[in-house]
Amino acid sequence: MMQVAASIPVIWNLSIRGSSSKVQILNSKHRKSHAIHCLRSEGNEEFENSQDNIGPSSSVIKEAKHKDIWNLFKEAQQNILFLNKQRVAAFEELEKVKKEKDELLERINQLETESQIVIKKDKSSLFWELLLRIDSMVINGLIGIEEASSMRKLVREHEVNISEFPLDVLQQGDAEVLAELRRFPTEGKRNGLHVIHICTEMAPLVSVGPLASYITGLSCALQEKGYLVEVILPKYSTLDLDEVEGLREIEADAYSYFNGQLHANRIWNGVVSGIGVTLIQPLYYVSMFTRDRVYGYPDDVDRFAYFSRASLDYIAKSGKQPDVLHIHNWQTAIVGPLFWDVFVNQGLEGTRVILTCQDFDSKCLVPPEKLELCGLDPASLHRVDRLQDNINPKVVNILKGGIVYSNKVVIMPSSHSEARKLPHKSIPGLEQTLAFHKEKLFFAPFGLDYSTWDPSRDVYLPENYSVEDIRGKSICKAELQRQLDLVEDSSTTIVGCIFSEISDVDLESLKSLVRSTKTNDVQFVIMLTNEDQMIIKKLETFPDKIEGDNVKVVTEHKQGFSHLIFAGSDIMLCLSFDDPVLQVPLKALRYGTIPVELNRKTTGFSDSTFGNMSLGQALDLIKNPNLWNLKIMEAMEKDLCCDIHVSAYTSIKNL
Repeated sequence: MMQVAASIPVIWNLSIRGSSSKVQILNSKHRKSHAIHCLRSEGNEEFENSQDNIGPSSSVIKEAKHKDIWNLFKEAQQNILFLNKQRVAAFEELEKVKKEKDELLERINQLETESQIVIKKDKSSLFWELLLRIDSMVINGLIGIEEASSMRKLVREHEVNISEFPLDVLQQGDAEVLAELRRFPTEGKRNGLHVIHICTEMAPLVSVGPLASYITGLSCALQEKGYLVEVILPKYSTLDLDEVEGLREIEADAYSYFNGQLHANRIWNGVVSGIGVTLIQPLYYVSMFTRDRVYGYPDDVDRFAYFSRASLDYIAKSGKQPDVLHIHNWQTAIVGPLFWDVFVNQGLEGTRVILTCQDFDSKCLVPPEKLELCGLDPASLHRVDRLQDNINPKVVNILKGGIVYSNKVVIMPSSHSEARKLPHKSIPGLEQTLAFHKEKLFFAPFGLDYSTWDPSRDVYLPENYSVEDIRGKSICKAELQRQLDLVEDSSTTIVGCIFSEISDVDLESLKSLVRSTKTNDVQFVIMLTNEDQMIIKKLETFPDKIEGDNVKVVTEHKQGFSHLIFAGSDIMLCLSFDDPVLQVPLKALRYGTIPVELNRKTTGFSDSTFGNMSLGQALDLIKNPNLWNLKIMEAMEKDLCCDIHVSAYTSIKNL
């Protein structure tokens, strides 16, 4: 009996693990009951004695139960923690997948947007690559000038469908490209003049002065009108070639005449801002364009005479037959006499020459013998009606030669030039020449930098707008009123006025004009762009003398605030339409604001949309919303600089 009782605790002390613990406890209970039953059958005394022995084991059983329950709880808690960790990990993984999906969708949308830009860009690049490959074919002797002319015409006529040209063929040689071009259909679609700029700057490749942005802006604007425009530049060592798309060297060297000999040039082709560009690199006179600066050297006349002659030799050799050669300033003005004395009979009989003058510089005065360098005859050109300088008869004036030998001349006031307007300001040495050739002259405003002054992407405006959607202009108007503490009323007309300097006469005229139109439905915003303390003091008392809350004067320089004035104003008072520095009239038109001249007078280039309108007439016009909006949209689409050049090009088409 004692052996049985002694064996019971051994059974109770069996370790309990996992789901089998309940079974083990039940087995322990069963064995204990069986043992007690056996003891009872032996007698009460012995049973009681045995119970005394079993008694201490009950507490062990109870303790074991608690221990088993605690172990189960701990195990369950661990399982719950494990499941929670798994759930968190799964949730994090799900979030990660979701984020990757969103990023993928965003990237797909971005790629789709970029692909549209690339398609457009590739189309332009392909168009120019084909045209420039034709140049290479001629120089390499694959085709003659006549077939090259037909090929160029074919590519131009099929610009819209040019994307059909197999791209893999372009990676092959000129012969394969030629074979594919010969398979093109012959129907034509494109009309427009072919213009070649021979110049010394082009943004963003090389930019020193206003010429660079003018070349790029005008070229892009002309191509949008259906013109074919390309640019020839020297290959300066300082060029930003990263801006050239598809830069390619023509395998054969092109030769040009200079100083009694023929010299080899390396020719490079590419595309910049959708414009075909040719770069000329001298191989013998290497140092001409491998310097730190573009201008400012004693041999500048020699350098640019070489480039001008090389450009014409390249055009003639490649079989190009442009409608217009557009030359710029004195640096390439020598192209004029070179063209008519040397090249006109080399397949260029239908070509005409236009000169743009932005800077009337005296650096172009040289001894007549210098003309021999590029193949001109000094004896025939050193005459008063040709290149002989009007002041110093011993020298020749290259810029004068450009004026004399060009079919048309576009005068552009430069922001860096004192000659802002003709004929009111004289140009030393050229007055007589310009007067004699006055029928050739066109006067153009200096072109705007549309990367900065464009309401559709102006970063200083609270809401952008364009001619297609002009609603943002009203938001700009409300913001201008809010910032200047003017009554916010969309029906109120805002008249802006921005200037850098003002005479006492103009200031009195401005005060008189404001007083005469002093009504509750007109607000005036006047801004001074410099820090002239004398003018500031005069302007600070301006509102008090007018005695009105509808006049605000801005004398503190706030970055971009002039942009908001152009956008928020309905009418812009201009001290003069001849404004090459601030360009207030051009900016006003671009931002859908009517320019009105403070003191009305005849100008060299007034806007035909609004003519020489007075402030009173403009205020009357704004009362007719339909006509007003029509005029505003017409004005925003204008590019006066480009339009005047188109007129100049068109005028020589039939010469």
